[in-house]
Amino acid sequence: MFKRGGKCLRGVAVGLVAGMLAVLVWLPGWLESLEGPIWAWRARFFSVRETSSPQVKLVLLDQASLDWGQRENSWAWPWPREVYGAMAAFCKRGGARTLALDMLYTEPSVYGVSDDEAMGEALREGTPAVLGAVPAAGEGTWPEYVPRPSRNVNAAVIAESGNLVFPVEEIAAGSAAVGHVAGLPDGDGVFRRISPFRRFDGSEVPALGLAAWLVVQGESAQVRLSGRKLLVGQSSMPLDARGNTILRFRGVGGLPEAFSAAAIVQSELRLREGETPTVLPEVFKDCYVFVGCSAPALLDLRPTPVNPKCPGVVLHTTFVDNLLTDSFMADATREAVILGVIIMAVGAAVCLTYAGRWWQAVPLAVGWLGLPLVTGFAAYGRGWWWPVAVHELSAMLGLVGALAMNYWAEGRQKAFIKQAFRHYLSGEVIEKILRDPGHLQLGGEKRELTIMFTDLAGFSTFSEKLGPVELTALLNDYLSEMTDIIMEEGGTLDKYEGDAIIAFWNAPLEQPDHAVRACRAALRCQRRLAELRDEYAKNTGAALRMRVGINTGDVVVGNMGSRKRFNYTILGDAANLASRLEGANKAFATETMVSDSTWSRVSGAFTGRKLADLRVVGRRSAVTVYELTGLAGDAAPAGWDAFARGLEHFRQGRFDEAIRVFEQLPDDPTAGLYLRRCMLLRADPPASWDGVWALTEK
Repeated sequence: MFKRGGKCLRGVAVGLVAGMLAVLVWLPGWLESLEGPIWAWRARFFSVRETSSPQVKLVLLDQASLDWGQRENSWAWPWPREVYGAMAAFCKRGGARTLALDMLYTEPSVYGVSDDEAMGEALREGTPAVLGAVPAAGEGTWPEYVPRPSRNVNAAVIAESGNLVFPVEEIAAGSAAVGHVAGLPDGDGVFRRISPFRRFDGSEVPALGLAAWLVVQGESAQVRLSGRKLLVGQSSMPLDARGNTILRFRGVGGLPEAFSAAAIVQSELRLREGETPTVLPEVFKDCYVFVGCSAPALLDLRPTPVNPKCPGVVLHTTFVDNLLTDSFMADATREAVILGVIIMAVGAAVCLTYAGRWWQAVPLAVGWLGLPLVTGFAAYGRGWWWPVAVHELSAMLGLVGALAMNYWAEGRQKAFIKQAFRHYLSGEVIEKILRDPGHLQLGGEKRELTIMFTDLAGFSTFSEKLGPVELTALLNDYLSEMTDIIMEEGGTLDKYEGDAIIAFWNAPLEQPDHAVRACRAALRCQRRLAELRDEYAKNTGAALRMRVGINTGDVVVGNMGSRKRFNYTILGDAANLASRLEGANKAFATETMVSDSTWSRVSGAFTGRKLADLRVVGRRSAVTVYELTGLAGDAAPAGWDAFARGLEHFRQGRFDEAIRVFEQLPDDPTAGLYLRRCMLLRADPPASWDGVWALTEK
């Protein structure tokens, strides 16, 4: 069960990392070049299976229309503008709701002002017409001859336009409304979105298609913003983060039912002559009719997901189609995508973590790599743009990561079985033995080492509160944390004695900075225990504190034991002193005590203070000891200068002066111990005084 749980956790960890990496690649937009083609697959798949609203019609100035105009009427491009008046008249005959012209009328007609006036008059008498306002460089102001729109959404997400160029006054006078025709290509240059409104000179200009719809609905139509949706009449228009709406293209090439401009003009002219028209006007009854260009020479072709050379007017016909059928695409929120990516990566990684054979891994990999694509198509069918590329990337990273971790775990298991004895000896010892098998003999050598003894304060007290299982788990975790640090600092683990750790430096490999390594390991161990203290307190009910004693000196180090079983360990007085210093922390309320022989080698790299001239049990001579508290760059605690003065008074036997100094340090537990000892010595002065603090117990 534990093994299975460990695999699951490993898979989850790999999946989380893979998912976050995929998200970090997706957020800056680096996957747009991949997402675009995948989006086109979905759009083309559904567009050929769906039809546009029958209320949307398209009149195209195609190449055949240009050829007809040149051949039959000697019309060079641009055509006389009274031609568009004929289109407006034809739409009125058929009962069209509105006529939207995605054409440029920003310059006077080459045929004179009368041509513009004729078109304006024809638009006024025909079906209500909507003209386009074209984006331009620079800054502009609203022309006085064009009425400002009456509706204002007042949404922060509405994009600003520095300049819009409107039709000339003579033509604009005959229109019912004006709408912007600003295109919004995505990063890959493909047109998928439209801004429902553009703010220009303080007014909010609707898009050409929306303007046409509003003309039909009249002033009663409500337009308001609700969250990330624009509510237009009975339709709901989802907006992306920039306030644009995503179009759902329908029909082959995204085109609604389309007619040639030549056929429409010719039909109107025939009807005026009492002849039979090519196109019956009734085809436009109750329809939204759009006029645009498809002839390549007119330079109004745009790449869309369903057509690389699509007439630009199709963006506006699609907008009205989506508005009438309430079928705009909704952009998935960033939060939902990130959650989906994480779930995808974790699922793929966990599944493959349990796939131990290739015939299990291959189908799983194929399934997980196919799932994002299936999800993307299913989401499109329900009206959601669900990013596929980032989910594919997350699944792939999860699968690759799981495979790599499986390979690593398998190799690790083999190494564990092959070299299990490394758990009993340090890696350096093993390497030395492999180089020279002669080391597999009893005996040792004399060498200067730095030795560290550690012990948990009050271990016997809190161990009584824990059961055997809980106590073992706590000890294993604690010893693992401390041992990892010791090993990272190049130490050799001698042994464990219950909760105690014995380690040393400078053997079997030489380490010129062995004293520095030992002190740094002690500081890191204390700081790591401080980080874990609250967690351990939940299990023990007590705050775990560790006492450390460090000493540097000559010892015998080597293989000690019997001829059949031995350990690589140390013997000597220097090791005994390190053990005594660990216990001496109790007498001084300190946690890390080092001898003068160690401090003299490391004082430039660490902060600390002198504690005492100390005589430990079992030794006649005193040793100067120091408290190790931090690295050289760490600030010394307040009051240390005063403590040093008090310590000097104590050493000189000036107990009254020492008492006055130590009384000024109520927050220093070591100073408090000195205060009480000075009071005892003042009350019962010793016959002779050498300034040494003699311990009476280990």
